[in-house]
Parts: sequence; structure tokens; C-alpha cells
Amino acid sequence: MKDYGEDLFKGTAWYYSRNRPLYSASLIRFLRSKFSLDGNGHMLDLGCGDGRLSLRFSDWFEKIVGIDTEREMIQEAERLSKEFRVEHTEWFIGDIEKYNSTNNTTFRFVTIAKAFHWMNRPKVLDSLYEMIAIGGGIAIIDNYSPKDVLLPWQEKVQEVVKHWYGNERRAGNITYSHPTVSHQDIISSSKFDLEIHQMPSYEQVWTLDSIIGNHYSTSFGAKRFLGDNVDFFEKHLKEELLAIDKTGVFKEQINTSVKLALKNM
Repeated sequence: MKDYGEDLFKGTAWYYSRNRPLYSASLIRFLRSKFSLDGNGHMLDLGCGDGRLSLRFSDWFEKIVGIDTEREMIQEAERLSKEFRVEHTEWFIGDIEKYNSTNNTTFRFVTIAKAFHWMNRPKVLDSLYEMIAIGGGIAIIDNYSPKDVLLPWQEKVQEVVKHWYGNERRAGNITYSHPTVSHQDIISSSKFDLEIHQMPSYEQVWTLDSIIGNHYSTSFGAKRFLGDNVDFFEKHLKEELLAIDKTGVFKEQINTSVKLALKNM
């Protein structure tokens, strides 16, 4: 397990909450039906970021707990929960081990959305197994697909990003590489039962500003890495994208996979 340090997403939370694509309604409906959510019990969102997924389930739990190691992300989650007047939430800065050391909560349902790859996955599943009620489980949600073909505008974004950020994908104190063992193999090796589901794809519409904001929301695209080159980077990227489409509007089909780790007995 790599040690990315304490600044993995430093400076990204503001951009994250305003520019990351929202999760689809079909995903929420699927999970609500799959776990027979009815307003009872507790939910945990591990690696919750700004709480955007947790808050979508606010009608179907007595209490929602969001855990993230990034203080700025938790501050965004607190802001959004106040804005949406969702009062039955608890936001915790730290990891699952730190939370367990001071809490003894049983959860019906756990989500880990676009965050499992940052974690010590076998250890996290072991910890969660003891915290989840029988009949409950974990939804591990991901858009990662190594077989996806980039659209021309996405290739151009990558090209400009590499020009200004370098070829290595920085992540906190070190560089990032995707895990070689798949999430499904990790779940299959745990105490949980595995199910894999693919959600219907949905269209995301991007503008020049939202493309740049989304980039700044990532660990490798943090604005601080640019130093004094922020304006040069943004001007370069906008010029290259407008050369592809002068409207400055771009579309993408987003595919979402859900790996379920179910505690059936």
C-alpha cells in the first residue's frame, strides 16, 4: 500500500464539489432496490469526498456517516449538507480504523465511490465485514475502464495536461499507478459474496470551464502543481479545445460499474 502523504487532494475540494459529474439516478434507484432501503438503519460512505453520493440517500436512512481523510472534502460535505438541510449526517475526518477506535456502529449499507483504489483494500474489507449487518453489503462504484477509447477532445486534454504537468501522474508525495489486482478479485478473496452490475450509460455535457474545473478536482491535476503557469495552462487548453469545436461544448458517455460485496450470512 503506497503512502501518498497528507496532501493527496489538497486544494481540490472546491473544484470537486462544483465540477465532478453527479451520479446517475439509475444508480441510486438500483442500490435502493437492491438493498431494500426503507428509511431504517445507518449508511456509511467511505471515502465520501464532498458527500455528493451520501446525500442522495438521505431519505432512506436514520443516519448517514461520511468518512474521508481530506479535511477540505469534509468541509465541503458539511457545507452541502447544511445547504440541502440534511441534518442526520455525521462527517468524520480519518480512515475506517480511526473511526472504529471511537465508534461501534452497525451499518446496513456502505458505499465506496471512486475511492477504493486509494485504500488498503483487503484490510478495509476485513474491517467493514464486522461493521455490516447480515443482509447488508458494500457498493464499490467506479468509472474506471482500461478498454475505454478516448474521444478526440479527451485526447487533446491529456496532451495539454502532459505538456504542463509532465508524463508522470503525481499523487500527493509520489506518483500514481492503478492497482494490478482488480476490485472484483479483492472482493472474491474476502469474506463477502461478489456481484457485478453495469449501470446504463448516461451523457455528460462539458464546457471549457467545467473541463478545467474537473481537472483541478483530481489528485494529479491539483492546481498547486502548476505554480505560476495556471493562466498559461488554461489559455493553452481552451485554444486547443476551441480548435476542435468552436462552441466549446463537448459530450461524453459515462459508464458506471458496481461491484457489490454482500454479507449474506
